[in-house]
Amino acid sequence: MKKYFYLVVSALAATMISCGGGNQFKVEGNIEGAGDSTMLVLECAGSGNWYFVDSVKVESDGDFCVSEQAPASPGIYRLRMGSESVYFPIDSIDHITLTANRAKYATDYTLAGSDNAVEVMNIDRKAREMAKSGDKAALEAWKKQLANQILANPSGIVAYYVINKYIGDEPLFDALNDNDLKIIGAVANAYNTFRPNDPRTGYLVNVLLDGQRRRREAQGATPSRQIVAEEIPIIDIDLQDNHGKQRRLSDVTKQGKVVILNFTMYQAEFSPMFNKALADVYKKYSAQGLEIYQVSVDPEEFQWRQSAANLPWITVYDPMSIQSRNLSAYNVVGVPTSFVINRNGEVVERVEDATKLSSAVAKYI
Repeated sequence: MKKYFYLVVSALAATMISCGGGNQFKVEGNIEGAGDSTMLVLECAGSGNWYFVDSVKVESDGDFCVSEQAPASPGIYRLRMGSESVYFPIDSIDHITLTANRAKYATDYTLAGSDNAVEVMNIDRKAREMAKSGDKAALEAWKKQLANQILANPSGIVAYYVINKYIGDEPLFDALNDNDLKIIGAVANAYNTFRPNDPRTGYLVNVLLDGQRRRREAQGATPSRQIVAEEIPIIDIDLQDNHGKQRRLSDVTKQGKVVILNFTMYQAEFSPMFNKALADVYKKYSAQGLEIYQVSVDPEEFQWRQSAANLPWITVYDPMSIQSRNLSAYNVVGVPTSFVINRNGEVVERVEDATKLSSAVAKYI
């Protein structure tokens, strides 16, 4: 089935400021104490290295603005002043505001305009605190918190940033540490599953494989070139169904069933035809252990409730609509998009063509 609906955040697309426009992201703000001789360099991370994107001179009053073509995939950028840098993620046409002090550029700054940028800012602040205190117990406790954040959204750009973060000369998550390698593996496997075309995916897989190889060599085992040690479970979703009951995706997958995870929009033109195709698959395989967990991203809950009232499978509603973190976690850019989850709770296939759902499910029933 052809995809009929694409997710577009029109309000963001329409937001154009003076130094940007079109399909561009923008970083602007003020550097207190900076003058017109101060140069800021915009750089992007790629496969463990940084490369030049653009540069801009700060105006006499400390204001600056730099814009660039929106990236095809979310990326990590930095705005460097001399040897000091402020780091932030960019996803599409983000508009980020940076306010800083020239004398303490890399430590005294504030980012706004993007939830991911604010999260990275807070992580960097905490990392500086940890480096200053040297408290190993506090560092391990913080790493556990970060690990939970990563596992909640392992295919997100913040997860990528965290596992590549250093505190001083030491990696925050060390591939030679068994527990850390599991977290690195979760991110590498999530990118490999949900972002196979992302330019960071190959780099992450190589980091994981190299860490596994060195760990096995240290244990006297034979190296392997397969990602087999740290497969991640599904990225969990916890939303209300049309009866007001909380339904967790993980609770469904733990039942040992094959599950179709589907993201859709009931008020879209394609919906009746798509749900008819979904019903055919459900009727064919439900007696053999198939369940459907369908996530609606409709902007209006009432429309969803009316349409979902008589459906025989699990239907849940995401009130964040097209700005949902669940869409980001599964790298969904258009609906309907479906995933097949096997009886072990592993995402095994992504299906965007409803005519292929039946054959995809049949392989795991």
